[in-house]
Amino acid sequence: MRDESAGLRRRLEAADIRLGVSLARAKDTRGVRGLAAASEAGGWKWLLALSAGTLAVGVLRRDRRLAEAGRHMLVSGVMAAMTKTTVKRIVHRTRPNVLMDEGLYETGWFGPNVGPWQSFPSGHSALSVAVASAAGRAYPEIRGVATAAALGVVGVQVLRGAHFPSDVAAGALIGLSAEAAEHRIALGRDVIAGVVF
Repeated sequence: MRDESAGLRRRLEAADIRLGVSLARAKDTRGVRGLAAASEAGGWKWLLALSAGTLAVGVLRRDRRLAEAGRHMLVSGVMAAMTKTTVKRIVHRTRPNVLMDEGLYETGWFGPNVGPWQSFPSGHSALSVAVASAAGRAYPEIRGVATAAALGVVGVQVLRGAHFPSDVAAGALIGLSAEAAEHRIALGRDVIAGVVF
């Protein structure tokens, strides 16, 4: 049974690698490089700045809904960032571009804590999905646009050779989980506040 499980894992990993390399074949073209540059809007600096800015504008305008949306975006993003960073420190996996450019692929536990070895999971995917989900929950009318933007960031990570498909799937799952957990925590705070006050 253990051999069958290990064999299945190896086959799934091999399929993931083949698909990732296939989708990243155009990674060095001008078009994909342009998309990669645009996808940096899904990086932690930009998304946390957007979230903190939304919170600040909401507070300054005394707009409770906007301030709460910013707070939810910020906390969800921080939770997603902390989770993905923890996983990256435990799991090492070389990125597709390292495999494609240098012929090197390795995966394992507690490997080098440097970018080329931190393919799993995708941080851009985790943060983009967390922040977009939080924004869409606060403002359902923008949910479609927020989701499309996040999915665009997720997809480009594979096209540019930064991540394998399973890396972005895991990152997106982390983002969804972080936002859902923060939402549940916020609901608990609201219940406690209602009882206390």
